[in-house]
Amino acid sequence: MEIVLIAPRQVPARELPYRPWRRPVFPPLALLTVAALTPPGHKVSLIDEGVQGLPDDLEADLVGITAATTTAPRAYEIADALRRRGVRVVLGGIHATALPEEAAQHADAVVIGEAEGLWPQVVADAAAGELKKFYRNTGLPELAGLPAPRRDLINAKKYVLPNTAQSTRGCPFDCAYCSVTAFFGRTYRTRPVDEVMDEVLTMPPGPVAFIDDNIMGNPRYARELFARLRDAGRKWCSQASVTMLKTPDLIASAAESGCVLLFVGLETLSQQNLDAVGKHINTVEEYKRLVKVLHDHGVAIVGSFMFGLDDDDPDVFDRTVEFALDARIDASLMSILTPLPGTRLYAELERQGRIFDRDWSHYDGAHATFRPAKMTPDQLVEGLIRAIRTFYSGWSIVRRMFQPLGLSLVYWVTNLLWRRYAISWANARERLAVAEAVAGGAGTPPMST
Repeated sequence: MEIVLIAPRQVPARELPYRPWRRPVFPPLALLTVAALTPPGHKVSLIDEGVQGLPDDLEADLVGITAATTTAPRAYEIADALRRRGVRVVLGGIHATALPEEAAQHADAVVIGEAEGLWPQVVADAAAGELKKFYRNTGLPELAGLPAPRRDLINAKKYVLPNTAQSTRGCPFDCAYCSVTAFFGRTYRTRPVDEVMDEVLTMPPGPVAFIDDNIMGNPRYARELFARLRDAGRKWCSQASVTMLKTPDLIASAAESGCVLLFVGLETLSQQNLDAVGKHINTVEEYKRLVKVLHDHGVAIVGSFMFGLDDDDPDVFDRTVEFALDARIDASLMSILTPLPGTRLYAELERQGRIFDRDWSHYDGAHATFRPAKMTPDQLVEGLIRAIRTFYSGWSIVRRMFQPLGLSLVYWVTNLLWRRYAISWANARERLAVAEAVAGGAGTPPMST
């Protein structure tokens, strides 16, 4: 069969400008893995809308589309158009897993959960003309013996960090807002280190991004992996939790093995907020110490913060930015708390009747989709935009730039890259809000221009 795998674009064209010359950070590793799982004898191609347009005359025997919640509307749009032309479509990914009945309205088949153990059967059934409506694993797939992702299907030059790999899946923690737990269950699985290293050593030159949710979730495994990475001499980045402070030798080992940057979910400066969403592993008093320890070892930190938790008032944005500046966090991902389907947060806000927007394309961390406790939705969006602009202003970058010598290059590259995306997004989001207000006859726009 002719099989086409599609990664829908993250931003619907009707909302923000679609600029294909802006390189996505990562290629769609999940679809590259699905391609590798396809049994021999079939021709597989991949279309990533982040870097290329979707042909109007696309022909295939089978199309597989993966979608997060924010890309689900675009995935459904593509699926509906293809099915009207007689093309069979399979939907999968984190959103289809959370809402399989909804996804089934737009697909011939829905894959629920991870593709390993399911995709080969989907392909076989499609070839035989016997597609089932739902495919679901009865257990969690083993991570040993996985085929290497089909990186030959992408143009590496189209991505900021084309070398991506995954050494672990899941997270041992259970935060109420996190769709990772909802998708993988409260599990943490590891791949054999030998297989991870075989994959890394075949990658082209350049840094490696480990798309793990918590690369230090199993300290024993992390120590073995870091020792092998040290011998490989590759620079790398990944995601880890504040709990790494409990095993400081892991931070040193990570740095020695080539780690130059870690993404860490700090989330909020309110311990009350952290307790409310079940992120008991974070202690606000430890944040500055974590930044210092990472810097002392030559590792940059991207700290994530989310706004809209129940203890957040309109001053939370300024407080958070000031803290990030004072702590000299290298870069920050700031977003609005988003109740993703399948999470405990979504269920609780739904029970309270606080969710007012179910346009899934708005579930991107940039829109207010529920009513916050201590501010209005407009204040939430306006505050986020102000925080982003302030943190990535030229003055802010200079104020935070006094980093250890070994971090200077990573610092500047990270800040200039994130500034480009963040400021561009903030400007476009504000223009959109003004246009929506005018179109809706709301009078005064919900945020200043």
